Amino acid sequence: MTSNFDQAQQVAHEAWAELASGATPVVTIGTATCGRSAGALETLEALREAAAKHGLACRFVEVGCLGPCYAEPLVTVQQAGEPTVCFASVDKLGARKIAAYLAGERLPAKYVFATTGPERIPDVPDLMDTPMMKGQVRRVLRNCGVIDPTDIQHSLARGAYTGLQRALTLSARERLSELERSGLRGRGGAGFPLSRKWTFCLEAPGDTKYVVCNADEGDPGAFMNRSLLEGDPHAVLEGMIIAGLSIGAAEGYIYCRAEYPLALERLDVAIRQAEELGFLGPDALGPGRPFSIRVKEGAGAFVCGEETALIASLEGRRGMPRPRPPFPAVSGLWGCPTVINNVETLASVGLIFQNSAEWYAEYGTEQSKGTKTFALVGNVLRPGLVEVPLGTTLRTMIFDIGGGVAGKHKFKAVQTGGPSGGCLPEDKLDIPVDYESLQAAGTIMGSGGIVVMDERTCMVDFARYFLDFAVDESCGKCGPCRLGTWQLLRILEDITQGKGSVADIELLEELSHNIMRGSLCGLGTSAPNPVLTTLRYFRDEYVAHVESQICPALACRDYIAYEIDQELCTGCTVCAGLCPVEGIAGSRKYAHEINEAVCTKCGVCSNSCTFDAVKTVNKVDLEPSR
Repeated sequence: MTSNFDQAQQVAHEAWAELASGATPVVTIGTATCGRSAGALETLEALREAAAKHGLACRFVEVGCLGPCYAEPLVTVQQAGEPTVCFASVDKLGARKIAAYLAGERLPAKYVFATTGPERIPDVPDLMDTPMMKGQVRRVLRNCGVIDPTDIQHSLARGAYTGLQRALTLSARERLSELERSGLRGRGGAGFPLSRKWTFCLEAPGDTKYVVCNADEGDPGAFMNRSLLEGDPHAVLEGMIIAGLSIGAAEGYIYCRAEYPLALERLDVAIRQAEELGFLGPDALGPGRPFSIRVKEGAGAFVCGEETALIASLEGRRGMPRPRPPFPAVSGLWGCPTVINNVETLASVGLIFQNSAEWYAEYGTEQSKGTKTFALVGNVLRPGLVEVPLGTTLRTMIFDIGGGVAGKHKFKAVQTGGPSGGCLPEDKLDIPVDYESLQAAGTIMGSGGIVVMDERTCMVDFARYFLDFAVDESCGKCGPCRLGTWQLLRILEDITQGKGSVADIELLEELSHNIMRGSLCGLGTSAPNPVLTTLRYFRDEYVAHVESQICPALACRDYIAYEIDQELCTGCTVCAGLCPVEGIAGSRKYAHEINEAVCTKCGVCSNSCTFDAVKTVNKVDLEPSR
């Protein structure tokens, strides 16, 4: 550990204080992946140009994801003597108006989102009082959207590596005891107690041990780990260093998928900065006790999120799982004892040593302590990144924080745990989100993905979509997963295409249980979860498909048809002009008709009709009129 830590921290605090109270206006903009996808880099360029035009000497700071992804690009303006204002959905025009505000013109109220300092603006809430942020407890995400992740001084000023300083004063047993009292469980999905895993590794025979950070976040719609790496990489590095100190490892690896280029870029910068200050290097854990971290880019295989498949990939082999035991904590990377934890787990470690186990355990339930980050996505009004105490209900997250279902649609279901998770109906929204409660309901927490669905979602087709994902991502090593998931997919495709039977429903259940019992790794043992939970809670939709030949959600193309309401159609010809197969006939100002024989069910007619004249119906409903 650097002998100049106190000096480095003092310099960092002085720089942070100058940033917070200096005469030069500070403009921060969220340029994580979510911000960039919303145009944050273009907004930043427009801000620079507009500031230069006004002759303003501003300091521009790029930060990570603050959380309200629906409001990106987010820009915060801090200037002496004025309230600190957070602006949302800032486009190029908004950037010019913000620059004009800095130059003395009036506040652009259209873009004002919240204030973040002690000063207030009438009728504008504090950031943490806005609907999405109000129910959150930001601990792991405390620095995301606040600091420049490429400037280690920002991290030091906010407490980075102080947990490591304290951990260095404790014995290995004291460190493990601290983790045990905190109740921290692995945030990668299994929820295994962290202290037990580290204890197994510490006690395993062998002089060479390794620490591995699993950043292979492959769940569709999940971005918790990516956002943390992009917004606060030093929190993860600190946790890895404490892990190395606790188990006696000298090397660590971060396994991060190549699809996360910005996370990889910011990790590279953070590692170099940590090396320069001595947090990594030959004396990182004390005189003559080295610790280094290297990054391995994964090729995007979902199965490499499984520990043993990840190890195989790190060793240069094909990413395929192996039977356990032995577990990686006893025989992992190159046959040596290895601790593998995900990004959020490791980022929590530094917090515990910075503040104490008791502080960390203030939130959560008896068996699930602390807070948890979630990616709230799907048909929800306010999608984004949230952090709440474990035990918070799904209803609170979806309706209080997320604002409920977007538009005029009704809530139907929520999937937790990504492609390996299950789907829960509305009457399950009041169960607490913790490991045991979700498992009892038939689903899992996983790494933290939450997908919200409204009444337009067909649950049979939803299960088919995730089985298709599982089939593509299966490594093929074991028969139950390789062949079983493929057969599940074929049955689901038959049902969604009007070729299923009542017997298929029973076969789905039987086959799902056999796959779970016989598969080698977590991909196969959890892949049937979407099928089993949709059968458990939405069985009527399966029955409707195979017995009544209808799709209740009007989503499966082979069951539906489009018809034009003759009374509502004005003959505007818009739908006829857009139809790719010229399947709509009619004269201007007269009601049109759809030729079902050529209709491809693309939905262009329905989406383009401003008079709500094009209706989606089940084909069987048209039969009496034929």
